[in-house]
Amino acid sequence: MKKKSLLAGILAICLIVPSPAFAAKPDFSKIKIALVPGGAHPYFQPWIAGGKAAAAEFGIAATIFNETGEWDQTKQNAAIDALAAQGYNAFGLFGVSPSDINTTFAKLKSKGFPVGSLASCPGGYDIVKEPQKNSADFCLSTDTGKAAYLAAKAVITQMGGKGNLVHLTGNAVDANTIRRMDGVKKAIAETGGKVKLLTTITDIDTDLQTATKAVSDLFAAKGKQIKGIVTTAYNPAVAATQGVATTKLPIKVIAIDDDPKILAAISSGTISGTVVQNPWGQGYVGSWVMAALGSKACTMITPGLYVDSGSFLVTKSNVKTYNATRMATSKAILADFQTKYMTCK
Repeated sequence: MKKKSLLAGILAICLIVPSPAFAAKPDFSKIKIALVPGGAHPYFQPWIAGGKAAAAEFGIAATIFNETGEWDQTKQNAAIDALAAQGYNAFGLFGVSPSDINTTFAKLKSKGFPVGSLASCPGGYDIVKEPQKNSADFCLSTDTGKAAYLAAKAVITQMGGKGNLVHLTGNAVDANTIRRMDGVKKAIAETGGKVKLLTTITDIDTDLQTATKAVSDLFAAKGKQIKGIVTTAYNPAVAATQGVATTKLPIKVIAIDDDPKILAAISSGTISGTVVQNPWGQGYVGSWVMAALGSKACTMITPGLYVDSGSFLVTKSNVKTYNATRMATSKAILADFQTKYMTCK
């Protein structure tokens, strides 16, 4: 009986002890977060909802979304400076220039502002092995190489493991694009020559009009040679989906992201699937982490740490349920920051 009573007492104590991450709930009431992509693009819109969800749940004073950088690093820096002057004191950024954004991160850090590199890490280094080369506090981004590999493997399966594959993607000098091209090449190499990369078309994610023209030109020149298309940028994904629907060419497509046109095409069987990323989670988790750093409630164990925000293959079988999986993954990533990646008071 004594042993049972002692055990019960220990269990009761464990139940009332706060989470190991905190001695008390942190106060984020003085933190105002600015989420600033390099310019306007549909991918970043879920940052707005993610940031607002974090503010409501965790008591963050404010979040704002600013996409006025026009894909010019100087203009993005000006927007950031203006937000700082308005009292915003934590910054989640997608930099325009992979080589120059570290300078912006360092400038903000020197003023005492926490900084998250969201949706992309700086270029020119191994993001996993060399976190010290990231001047932001952390990088929360899709493992773009892994996501592209996942997409390429999926479309190769749909192609029956052989034939010509085309890769449609974004800015050729962007670090994410380079990793995506490597991921696609890795999947193709694993076929032992059964699948050939017919062409890779870059720099067509500027807008839908640019992507649509590129797809139209591709189909006119090589449409009958193509057995599969993997797209690893938003606008080319929509354009390829629309192009296959219009031409009725028997081309298997694995897209990227979850534009409504893409989801509808999956449901109808027009395309095989898509690999969705997690911009909502970047806004949600990133906002909490920046608030925790800005309030001094937590510090990063490894400054500059890279964390994969997740990517998910969506097909007809899970097109209606994938978002629940994505939300659950975001919560799990937040828990990892709280218990594995940060030291909290």
